Amino acid sequence: MTSQDSAHELREVVVASDPSNHGALVGHVDTSQFEIGGPDGLGQVAPGPNPYDLLSASLAACTAMTVRFQARRQKLPLEHVEVGVSFYHGVQGERDAFQRTLALEGELDAQQRAYLLEAANLCPVGEILGISADIHTRLDAATSGHNASTQARYEDVLGELQIPYVDAD
Repeated sequence: MTSQDSAHELREVVVASDPSNHGALVGHVDTSQFEIGGPDGLGQVAPGPNPYDLLSASLAACTAMTVRFQARRQKLPLEHVEVGVSFYHGVQGERDAFQRTLALEGELDAQQRAYLLEAANLCPVGEILGISADIHTRLDAATSGHNASTQARYEDVLGELQIPYVDAD
């Protein structure tokens, strides 16, 4: 296998219940593992990132990598990048949306910042998620400040699912 082949190797993410931890869900990627939060089926909410958090983290990570890659490629003086992402459900037929905030530090002029903002909008994960959700990106000095009360709650969406009753017999 060539190094190019190994770079395109498929990686499987496995999520399984952990019997040693009351059935909590744990994600596995190669040798890494992480807890998955959300409703546990027993009326409690397990700690850890829920599936919407994981989607947002994927978009934030891909955006940061894309911006950093393009800054290095163009030899721009980017010293630090921080990406904040929140997911929001569309109401009454509107599309779901991600709010992405990009904080760039370094001696960047307005044209360089605009270039990196454009690069952020081209991240591959954003391209995939943008098929079914809107992604709004803005530059900001800090990534915090989102109104958590308007963010989508995974527990609420699960409660809205129309899952038919299936008799096991």
